Amino acid sequence: MIPLLERYSDYLPLTAETPLLTLGEGSTPLLRARHLERELGCGVLYLKYEGMNPTGSFKDRGMVLAVAKAVERGARSVICASTGNTAASAAAYAASAGLACSVILPAGYVAPGKLAQALVYGARVVPIDGTFDQALALVRGAAAVSGAELVNSVNPFRLEGQKTGAFEICDTLGSSPDVVALPVGNAGNITAYWKGFREYRDRNVVQGVPRMWGFQAEGAAPLVQGRPVDHPQTLATAIRIGKPARGDEALAAVANSGGLLDAVSDTEIMDAYRLVASTEGVMCEPASAASIAGIRKRVAAGEDLSESTVVAILTGHGLKDPATALAQFGELVPVPATLESVLHPIGTAPV
Repeated sequence: MIPLLERYSDYLPLTAETPLLTLGEGSTPLLRARHLERELGCGVLYLKYEGMNPTGSFKDRGMVLAVAKAVERGARSVICASTGNTAASAAAYAASAGLACSVILPAGYVAPGKLAQALVYGARVVPIDGTFDQALALVRGAAAVSGAELVNSVNPFRLEGQKTGAFEICDTLGSSPDVVALPVGNAGNITAYWKGFREYRDRNVVQGVPRMWGFQAEGAAPLVQGRPVDHPQTLATAIRIGKPARGDEALAAVANSGGLLDAVSDTEIMDAYRLVASTEGVMCEPASAASIAGIRKRVAAGEDLSESTVVAILTGHGLKDPATALAQFGELVPVPATLESVLHPIGTAPV
């Protein structure tokens, strides 16, 4: 497999001094979801499973370039605010590049799996009694006085790397899809994908661009509501953001692509989360399922996708947040270690 920075070097801001870092990011599967496409009424439905990146989320695509450019400029450390996935990715790539990493995050609102990653990779983790948006304001200030490279999605190199997801979709399909659905938190990913699709179109690699559909959680939907949310709330912690840093670009991507923004409830997200896993064998993290929940909601409202090729971006792996998965089910009670005892719960009675 050709490393991501090398494979798309013609589309990325690389110089002779940019180190070609890699942990094996990119080349994530585009899975045909035949059961879901019937369930949701899509002509063709694919799942872009970004959970197969090295640290389990789409963040690795942008982080590899952001950290490489930090090394190029001579930075000795990186810093970020995070709801979890950015922290894990920044810490991993910083470790790989020999840089220190600091993370500021909202206490109590980061899935344990993501927090564990950041700690194991060697990051200095500082929880705050506040929101992600407050954490982002703090790291902006810290970066300004410390000289650390800020590697949140406000870093333009993050978007440059993340746009490669759009390239891979087109490379696999041989064309642009009709609709691309994404979860929206800080809004960098929908902005990056739109940039990637436009660049491929402008270089005549594909003929058109998709409609960009972005979905926020109802309790954290500032772009849908048209105003910041001071105290965002949702089970989908990866998109629990009330003031998206890339909000204006996301709104432009939706408007210019003829797309849409909508909000889905936590119930709709968790229903979609279970549906993806039980019908397609793909376990994504809850925030990822917002894309499927959104498609499902739009179809129920009368949207006709029966002739469309749709790609849903599953932004992170389900093992990032096993606690939320386990909370969906009751306690598993042991039974005696006898054949009769195990046949009953699995629905097979003895002859």
